[in-house]
Amino acid sequence: MPPRSAAAELVGFAAVGVSNTVLSAVVYTLLVAAHVTPPVAGAVAFAAGAVNGFLLNRRWTFRRPGSAWRYTAVQAAGAAATSALLWVIGGVAAYAAVLPAVTLATFAANRSWTFRAYPQPARSRFPA
Repeated sequence: MPPRSAAAELVGFAAVGVSNTVLSAVVYTLLVAAHVTPPVAGAVAFAAGAVNGFLLNRRWTFRRPGSAWRYTAVQAAGAAATSALLWVIGGVAAYAAVLPAVTLATFAANRSWTFRAYPQPARSRFPA
């Protein structure tokens, strides 16, 4: 697939985020209905969303290989930043203010670090 513009990647990243949220909610609901404790159900649901996000972002959003450990680090930093900002700002309305900033920051980190494009080696003009 041909590379996408940064704007198209951002839209794709947001769409993947929505799909992660929906998947996590469905997994959580099914596990709780199956009498799994909420903390365990939440952890499994979050993991399902994270795996979904890595696979979709690698294949569709950024269209290049990425690093699963870097993706995990970026996600953890995003979760920590969200929690820290909400602790400082507080309130339900703060989440609406924090979410776009953290989303843009995680997009930038994933684009430039997790799924960065590596330069292609120069091709020799002479066959080997």
